[in-house]
Amino acid sequence: MARTQVIENMPPLIQGKAMADASPTGDQSEEPLLFNALLYPNRSLPNAGFIAVMTVVIVFNVLAGIWYLVLGAWPVLFFAGLDIFAVWLAFRLSYKQGRLHERVLMTADELWVCRVLPSGHESRWRLQPFWTRVEMERPVQHESQLQLVSHGKTLVLGAFLSPAERGELADALQRALHKMREQTATMPPDNN
Repeated sequence: MARTQVIENMPPLIQGKAMADASPTGDQSEEPLLFNALLYPNRSLPNAGFIAVMTVVIVFNVLAGIWYLVLGAWPVLFFAGLDIFAVWLAFRLSYKQGRLHERVLMTADELWVCRVLPSGHESRWRLQPFWTRVEMERPVQHESQLQLVSHGKTLVLGAFLSPAERGELADALQRALHKMREQTATMPPDNN
């Protein structure tokens, strides 16, 4: 069965440099949060592991470079240094990508999705939770996308998460939306 990737076609409400305020709207609302999730990509190598790997790479390349220098193949020393730099650069780029994160906040009136790219550029989407639905192909596989759909527009959420994590997030978000709709349906009308 061929799977199709959905292209995100929901324009953000706000874009710009990452904002430091806690509330996506900029005001400190007293409305209780019904859902609050902060999503980061998985990093398999902590800082101590990076130091250990770089130590092994440096020691191996320096010893190999000295050995070849003694044998008279002095250009190998340059390539050993280039190898160390390439490994360091690869880790540096990987850790920079790790700064990507998304935040999902839901109150009874609004569902906010905030995405901060590694560059610090932030995009924010505001959806009306009553009209938002969560879609995800089941069973969850590697290609499965978690999508928020509202008024014919699609927002892909948590693309950097593992398939199991995307499935858990989809289930939790669906439960929160269902609970919010039940609470809204049982609330008495506001007679002001």
